[in-house]
Amino acid sequence: MKIWGTIHNDHQIIADTVQEFPLSPNAVADWSAIIGALCEALDLSRPVILKKHLHDIRKFSRTSFKPDDFMESVHFDRFDMEIFPEEKKK
Repeated sequence: MKIWGTIHNDHQIIADTVQEFPLSPNAVADWSAIIGALCEALDLSRPVILKKHLHDIRKFSRTSFKPDDFMESVHFDRFDMEIFPEEKKK
């Protein structure tokens, strides 16, 4: 699965990364490591992962983290992660 992580400020993407992981979204037991890898690539601290975030990932294949979700102060409006749809094999 591929995941796109984006940092937004004033409705613009100021940084992004695409990471590939050897799991399918349904096989992920702990999203903390995956979100941590995205944050490391973007030089962010890890956000606090709430049930709301996990629900959004499972239901919508995406979630957003606001500045209040981080323990350290951040200088952006939103950190989003979105799972790319998997390509169907022919």
